[in-house]
Formats: sequence, structure tokens, C-alpha cells
Amino acid sequence: MKKVFIFMANGTEEIEALTVVDLLRRAGISISTVSADNAEYITGSHGITIKTDMGIDDVAWDEACMLVLPGGMPGTNKLMDCEILCEKLREFAEEGKYVAAICAAPSILGVNGLLEGKKATCYPGFEEKLLGAQYFKAPVVKDGNIITSRGLGTAIEFSAEIISAVADEETAENILEKIIYQK
Repeated sequence: MKKVFIFMANGTEEIEALTVVDLLRRAGISISTVSADNAEYITGSHGITIKTDMGIDDVAWDEACMLVLPGGMPGTNKLMDCEILCEKLREFAEEGKYVAAICAAPSILGVNGLLEGKKATCYPGFEEKLLGAQYFKAPVVKDGNIITSRGLGTAIEFSAEIISAVADEETAENILEKIIYQK
């Protein structure tokens, strides 16, 4: 079964992390939340405590079809400092597996050389860290196996793009209709 791993650290933006968790679960996609420092709990950038499913040392990397990075500060910096995560991001990108990042977190992809020749977006002020990318001021940008998004206001669209990539576009549209348009 395809599995999406969502990485978190102290200072992660809660909306960006938990919107992905919620909408992917509604879509029936298998997910696990992962603490980058192996802690059982992380405290988000706004003081909300989140219990993670596992620490990074327990990730079954061969089960993963996508790695997701929420933004927030200092969470983004802590994810960038996680050597195992950065190594796996590079490996996944090279193998054509999906990597997704929102807000400040696309900077992790840029710094690790994953955006060379790609289209991408990020939170305003982080554009210079999208090394090698063509920057677009858009809510969500998908280029091949890389998905980037601007910030918490685009978390639903970001999640829908992830659902579309992992499941299909119809599943993403159905989720959006249920939660937003309530048809």
C-alpha cells in the first residue's frame, strides 16, 4: 500500500501539517506523522502539542510513495538540520518519488539541490533559497515529482494536489466538494 510520511519538528506550522493529515485520511490514503528528532510529541509554532505516529528512526522508507514537509519556524530549520531526512529527500527526488513542501519548507528542497530546473513556489521571502528553481507566485506548483506551496492559506489546495498525485484527481475533487463546496 502507498504511504505518505509527513515530517514534523518543534516549531512546525500546525495548519500546514494537520490539514495534510486530515485531508489525506479523508481520502483514504495511508499516512504517518514522523518526528524528525524521534520525540513522541512536538510543539508547533503556535504552542499546539501534536503526538506523532513515530520517530524518524522507525520509518519504513520502502513503504513510502511521498515525503511531505510542512513549514513554520523554527520547524523548517529543524527539518533542514535532520541529515537522515535530507538524504532521503534527495534519494526520493532522484528516484522520481514524490516530495512535497509548503511555506518555508521548499527552501529545504532548494538548499539540497532538488529544485534545479524545476518550477516552485514558497512563502514570500524564501525565494532566494529555491536554488536553481523558476519561482512562481502561485498557491501550489507541481513540477514532475515535486510539489510546493506558499503557506497556511494554501494548505487545502496543497493537500488536494498531494491527493491527486497519490490517488487521483477525482478523489481530490471529491474531497474538496465535501469539505469546501459541500455539494
